[in-house]
Amino acid sequence: MKTLYVILIAISIVSCQNQSNADMKKAKQASIDSMKVEIEKQRVMDSMKTEMAKIKEEQRVESQKVVVVHQQDNANGTATTTTTTKKKGWSATAKGAVIGAGVGAATGAIVSKKKGEGAIIGGLAGAALGTGTGAVIDSKNKKE
Repeated sequence: MKTLYVILIAISIVSCQNQSNADMKKAKQASIDSMKVEIEKQRVMDSMKTEMAKIKEEQRVESQKVVVVHQQDNANGTATTTTTTKKKGWSATAKGAVIGAGVGAATGAIVSKKKGEGAIIGGLAGAALGTGTGAVIDSKNKKE
């Protein structure tokens, strides 16, 4: 009878160890998955920062262009003045909406189990937040 108890105790200990190994493997896999999600988020943020740097560089180059004024005398003796105006870029509101939609869609697709649905919801939420942020930036720029 004692041997039977010893065998049952040994079996329960071994089965508990197997269960804890399975739990450890699940925990490791969950942490690996969460790290992959964070890496993907960081990649998206880095690409958006790169795009923003390109846009700022284009704006800087665009702002350095000189306005040219041409004066021509007509046959009547009157002078005609033509000015070329500088092309106006996107407003901060539009940029915020586009960037927010892109980041939101990417994040929603990464986080959600239903990729398409998550991308749509994330894109809409990101566009809304980006529009709001851009509007704040536009209002600050108008004050200056």
